[in-house]
Amino acid sequence: MSPSRPLFKRSLLAQALARDVAGESFVDYSSGLFLAAPRRTGKSTFLNNDFIPECENRGWLAVYVDLWAARDSDPAQLISGAIGAALARFENPVSKAAKKAGVEKISLLRTLSWDFSKPQLPSGTTLAKALEVLHSISGKMIVLIVDEAQHALNSESGLNAMFALKAARDHLNRGLQPDGIRLVFTGSSRDKLANLVLKSKQPFFGANITSFPLLGHDFVEFATHLWNKRLADSNQFSADDMEYAFERVGRRPEMLNQLLTEVSVGRGEASNLGELLRTGALNHQAGIWSDYESACNDLSALQLAVLNVMAERTIGKQAFAPFAEQTFEDVNRKLEQAHAEPNASTPNVQKALDALRDKELVWKANRGEYALEDCAMAQWLTRVNKAD
Repeated sequence: MSPSRPLFKRSLLAQALARDVAGESFVDYSSGLFLAAPRRTGKSTFLNNDFIPECENRGWLAVYVDLWAARDSDPAQLISGAIGAALARFENPVSKAAKKAGVEKISLLRTLSWDFSKPQLPSGTTLAKALEVLHSISGKMIVLIVDEAQHALNSESGLNAMFALKAARDHLNRGLQPDGIRLVFTGSSRDKLANLVLKSKQPFFGANITSFPLLGHDFVEFATHLWNKRLADSNQFSADDMEYAFERVGRRPEMLNQLLTEVSVGRGEASNLGELLRTGALNHQAGIWSDYESACNDLSALQLAVLNVMAERTIGKQAFAPFAEQTFEDVNRKLEQAHAEPNASTPNVQKALDALRDKELVWKANRGEYALEDCAMAQWLTRVNKAD
């Protein structure tokens, strides 16, 4: 982060996660790694600049797909496209490997006339079979990384793709050589990502969600040094001021960069950069909170009560069961505290959830699970309720 954009390397974290994914440590993610952290906190940057190079250094074949990059596209097509692009790198030996894997030419290779310039799997080819061929062709363990994996839950085909990846994992990791594939999923919402693992009918039931480590003080020191190199010796940022600002912008490097640019360039040679930085960070935080407050001011008592209960579940890392008896009790308690009629019921809560979805405050998975659209809102709601 800076005008020259030097990279802050997180090599130790990449090495640790690679060991975990490989099953070489006490923390074994060989069945799947699920990383959750708020958007724009550095997950994708880490994956591309640290984790994927570490995988390649180990001799693994990393296949990366970002479901957020093309949100209007079918997640299943994006995943198959990434696998197809990886297969295209091994165009020459594909025919031989496909035959060894028992794949019909017409289904995978279209009678050996598959157009490798178009990174899509031929119609009728399963993800499991394509990954099996890719593993056979490359002779390497595949690490399939699905960034913002929660978007797969928005459609039946996307969810089916998740089940297909589980089937591929089970197939390629069996027997005496259980190192065919590793799966890594990231998500900007822990609640949304959890919809892949919490219930027995979900594809990766039983897996754990791991919090992606946010950038720490070592990054703050890196950023401080980087920015101070372009400033006069008498006009420098302190690491304490930088840390204060970084925390207020949610430990998001891009937002810190924007704030630093405004303060150091937009304000010229001001001698109080630290004060300006802290003030700018507070204004940024206040702006976000003001947006949350404006959104909540437009809600009915029941809608706000449902939102507050969802926030409590998010903070407590619990699943939100919208029509459970306990949920009705908690919503009614919120309504009573607001001196409103305690009228929580299945039809009323459903109407409230529909309204919250229309206002883009609540997200719904294809199979009916709900989560806050912005998990940071849960922290703000908790703070406001404590103040009350």
